[in-house]
Amino acid sequence: MGWLDALAKKPPRDDGATVAERMAEAYDASRRGDYVRALKIWGPLAHAGVPRAQSNIGACFWEALGVERDVALATKWLTLAAEGGDAIGRRNLAALYFRGEGVEQDYARAMELYRAAAEQGDGPAQDMLSWMLLEGEVAVPDFVEAKRWAEAAAAQSQTSSMTRLGMIFHNALGVGRDAIQAVHWWRRGAERGDADGQAMLGAAYHLGSGAPRDTVEAYVWLLRARAGGSPLAMQFFVAVRAALSPEDVVLAEARAAAPLPEPAP
Repeated sequence: MGWLDALAKKPPRDDGATVAERMAEAYDASRRGDYVRALKIWGPLAHAGVPRAQSNIGACFWEALGVERDVALATKWLTLAAEGGDAIGRRNLAALYFRGEGVEQDYARAMELYRAAAEQGDGPAQDMLSWMLLEGEVAVPDFVEAKRWAEAAAAQSQTSSMTRLGMIFHNALGVGRDAIQAVHWWRRGAERGDADGQAMLGAAYHLGSGAPRDTVEAYVWLLRARAGGSPLAMQFFVAVRAALSPEDVVLAEARAAAPLPEPAP
């Protein structure tokens, strides 16, 4: 018998607390890094059929938070959470099917789960669904739907979707080519820390496409993108740096090291 099964046999707390209050107590413990305490609260709730508690336990088993990593138990609890309609459980289970970890890889099932979570308003699921529909690597491409879900995800501060919208307008994917709109979305992603958005914004300043040509500003954003690990930055990095004077390089490096500007709405 696993420790979680043993825990579930404990009599429920008789302190008059509601499920919401117990969940809040568990979240407070998890924010402090006390996942053992959080799991002691989530355990009985999960066995009682609370989908979000089941989802949280699945995530803990998957990420080894308060317990040893156990892919089988993670899959079990995330499946129960998904069947119970929990959006995060559906999104996390979709990730397992997408990667083929703990279950047989199944892109169609992953997409079904991502879509279900996206329709419930889950921002990361909307972002992933948008990527799947745009890239066409694991699903039939649908640029119109990809844009729709990227817009929904961007409205929930998913920075990768902001950058993706820039690429949609830049490459005219289901829309007319619009360099200004592309820069608008790259800037939104860049100012919120998305490294690929920073790289593309730097490229726009370098080329003067959708933004005024400004080599120093281009280098500032490319430095930030490189620091953030974007592979896109190096496509422009050497050429931009070569166009700068030593004084401009020092200026750009100082600006790139400063905190990001306050994001535009």
